[in-house]
Amino acid sequence: MDFQFNEDQREFRALLREFVDREIIPVARDWEHSGRYPTEIVDGMREMGLFGITIPEEYGGLDLDPVSFALVFEEIARGWMGIAGILGSHSLACRMIAMRGTEEQKRKYLPDLAAGVRRTGIGLTEPDAGTDLQGIRTTARLDGDHYVVNGTKTWITNARYADPLPVLVKTDPTTTPAHKGMSILLVESSLDGYEVTKDLPKLGYKGTESCEIVLDNVRVPKENLLGGVEGKGLQHALSALEWGRVNIAARSVGIAQRAHDEAFAYAKQRKAFKQPISDFQAIQLKLGNLSTQIQAARLMAYWAADAVRAGRADGATGMAKIFCSEVALEASIDAMKIHGGYGYSTEYEVERLYRDAILMSIGEGTNDILRTVVAKSVLSGETVVR
Repeated sequence: MDFQFNEDQREFRALLREFVDREIIPVARDWEHSGRYPTEIVDGMREMGLFGITIPEEYGGLDLDPVSFALVFEEIARGWMGIAGILGSHSLACRMIAMRGTEEQKRKYLPDLAAGVRRTGIGLTEPDAGTDLQGIRTTARLDGDHYVVNGTKTWITNARYADPLPVLVKTDPTTTPAHKGMSILLVESSLDGYEVTKDLPKLGYKGTESCEIVLDNVRVPKENLLGGVEGKGLQHALSALEWGRVNIAARSVGIAQRAHDEAFAYAKQRKAFKQPISDFQAIQLKLGNLSTQIQAARLMAYWAADAVRAGRADGATGMAKIFCSEVALEASIDAMKIHGGYGYSTEYEVERLYRDAILMSIGEGTNDILRTVVAKSVLSGETVVR
């Protein structure tokens, strides 16, 4: 077993780290507190080609392997998790179009998406349907050469920039089981009746917007049905979410690593009783546990990414998402405790890390739901634990 990155991956990681240290870390805290959109950071990611990480080279993308994909999100989340969100939803949607779209759809959208000229996200969640995607109410009725779409989507990352937005709809609301009547439409933002109605305020995950979108009799051309076949929408969405769980696991490792770095730096410079607090055994116990847990989470995240490379990996990605997200939260809390009262202050990084870490246990499927996914995978023999 090889637990090392290859030379290309090491060089790529070094490039990412330099970008994060130079362009993200110096401004993240101030921009997050002010609510400023990170336009310059987005431009930098565009120049690096990062909007094409899941797009095949023939359409202008980088076509990264899953391990390199995870590298991107660990490093960016180390700087500012919200920035990773901007790239994450875009990348999953691009992969879905690249893997499931018709050749015409790929030629039309992927080159501009790879270049960052267009951006995108994923329109799945609704006010009454999150984890249970089969419970969505958004419908698409075929009328001649167009689908007429009605419904509401919520918590949509990149909503104000997505064009097109892949939207999960029911093209046949009467079919049972419900997933057989679900499809994905590539909805362009210029269409009449498509409106981003509001931004949703959040505890953390700042930097990127999370919005509600209303679709009121939006007429979407029939050729924008992803893959050109109805009834495959949930399958398309779930295939993207498998990469999404690697994304969340890697983001969690990035948050945990930053908490680790902040805790160690503070423990070495903060003095109590005329000595650095890092000299006290109680602090050393926390620091030692923090380092151990983060390294375990990192290995879990990249193991899951490699499992995706090898084939279907619901169990592995579920395990990684659960474990890494919980390590991120534990690491951020321990970093706050090591900082003492300063950890509760917005002048220090760790309170932001805490607010961002909480979302990791919710996004891409709550951890409790994923525990059932893992159990079923092990029971079926798809995932072997030994």
